[in-house]
Amino acid sequence: MEKGKKETLFEQTPIPKAVLTLSVPTIISSLVMVIYNLSDTYFVGMVNDPIQNAAVTLAAPVLLAFNAINNLFGVGSSSMMSRALGRKDYDTVYKSSAFGFYCALIFGALFSLIYTSCRGSFLNILGANTETVTATAAYLKWTVTWGAIPSILNVVMAYLVRAEGSTLHASIGSMSGCLLNIVLDPIFILPWGLNMGAAGAGLATFLSNCAACVYFFVLLLVKRGNTYVNIRPAMFRLEKAILLGVCGVGIPASIQNLLNVTGMTVLNNFTASYGSDAVAAMGISQKISMVPMYIAMGFSQGLMPLISYNYASGDIKRMKQAVKFSAQLSLIFMGIVTVGYYVGAGGLVTMFMKNQQIVAYGTRFVRALCLAQPFLAMDFLAVGIFQACGMGQKALVFALLRKIALEIPALFLLDWLFPLYGLAYAQLTAELVLAVVAVFVLMQIFRRLESGRYAE
Repeated sequence: MEKGKKETLFEQTPIPKAVLTLSVPTIISSLVMVIYNLSDTYFVGMVNDPIQNAAVTLAAPVLLAFNAINNLFGVGSSSMMSRALGRKDYDTVYKSSAFGFYCALIFGALFSLIYTSCRGSFLNILGANTETVTATAAYLKWTVTWGAIPSILNVVMAYLVRAEGSTLHASIGSMSGCLLNIVLDPIFILPWGLNMGAAGAGLATFLSNCAACVYFFVLLLVKRGNTYVNIRPAMFRLEKAILLGVCGVGIPASIQNLLNVTGMTVLNNFTASYGSDAVAAMGISQKISMVPMYIAMGFSQGLMPLISYNYASGDIKRMKQAVKFSAQLSLIFMGIVTVGYYVGAGGLVTMFMKNQQIVAYGTRFVRALCLAQPFLAMDFLAVGIFQACGMGQKALVFALLRKIALEIPALFLLDWLFPLYGLAYAQLTAELVLAVVAVFVLMQIFRRLESGRYAE
């Protein structure tokens, strides 16, 4: 796609077509990523060993912590790039992309070094015990010690490519690694292959992320001169405007994901007190719930460049139309998914584990988690708009409300009132309150923008 065509997409293409053009590839990529995330759980589950499955679940917060870096430099730099495109400030576009790329590379290396140096402490914090520590450590060796850099870098590069409207290429890059992971998982995990269990799942993840990075490097090489993404070392500069612009959005987004890690760790520690079966069931239920969650997230991420561009260019009417269309579409879809999940919860869990106790736990967990999905979609949309417009403070407030003020306290209260099963309703409690707040805040933002006032 030529540079001029990208700007036409942002400025002139009818809203439904523009939204779907940007969002559908991202949603498809998100679906593939869901399958990729489910594949570890699915193939490890085929070993029919709750300890191996619990290891993947316990390791999940560390992998989720990658998103703190992904969002810091991916969301921050892409938002900066799209807003600069709306202002026709191309020098800032180039510098923002280089800043995001090299910071992702540096911080990925630091993450790997810190985890590897303090591995024992990390495993204790994650809730690994004598029963699960060996399998958890083996999985994290490949996904973090060796895999932190390619895992973080390929996601950040997808954000940078998506920022200029090239959502198809961003999605292909992400999907290439995911699909490879799905192919490699059974080979490395199952007895008829290398029989590595959870460690094999980690190795497959490492190799697939390396493949995704290769795709993006080849893409930028082929498209040089016809892309706004610039990763030449000479463009990497610690200029104040770039640093503040990227971090103003990226830091709140990063904190949001660190809080997600904290929330998941608290949940896993609560669940761990009920045994390996409960941990495995909660992990399977969370992975199943990722399907609609990743769709909502993909929709929000795909929409962000359109919102950023029109916000920066001052076309508030077009921006509002995009948000309204997206909200309607997302809520209708999530409502349908919720009904399907509630009815088919038992069958969904059985796909991953045949253990009767795990299926019983998981069925109730899935039914509780799915009720939060329509509200979650609205919350993701609101946070995506805040990030796209550079309103980092609002995104941070939502993150603090979600985890610190609502979800984590709800875990303590609901587990006390309804032992084990109450844990799965904490997310619903948080997302319901936030959805109401999101509608109110978005209405306030658009009133201010339409009256010519800054919305922050």
